[in-house]
Amino acid sequence: MRNYLYAIFTAAMILLITSACSQKVSFSSDVKPILDTHCLKCHDGKGEGSAKSEFNVVDYNSVLKGTKFGAVVVPGDSSSSTLYRMISHQTDPKIHMPPHKSATGTEDIHIYLTRNEIETIQNWIDQGALDN
Repeated sequence: MRNYLYAIFTAAMILLITSACSQKVSFSSDVKPILDTHCLKCHDGKGEGSAKSEFNVVDYNSVLKGTKFGAVVVPGDSSSSTLYRMISHQTDPKIHMPPHKSATGTEDIHIYLTRNEIETIQNWIDQGALDN
């Protein structure tokens, strides 16, 4: 009986984990609000970030266009996507995103996205970076 309950519990946990990982991430409902909160101020087509890199997050097409250096999203492959690598701290600390100036304006401090926000963007990219 004990093994039977363990097997049921294990199967239920696998289903829950699989279900959570396979939920479709929506660009408009899930990703765009994160970009608007953390990125839009500098990457709105006019801000400092847009001026330096030409990266713009005003809409889906702009995000997929990338920067003057190339695409920042590789649909289906977050580990090769510059956007994911920068927000998940897998790049040089000088270019982690999003950067912010301290209250005195003399030093850069970083206000990072939450783990959940980073995972949402990662899942969206891994699911094909769809315009949904």
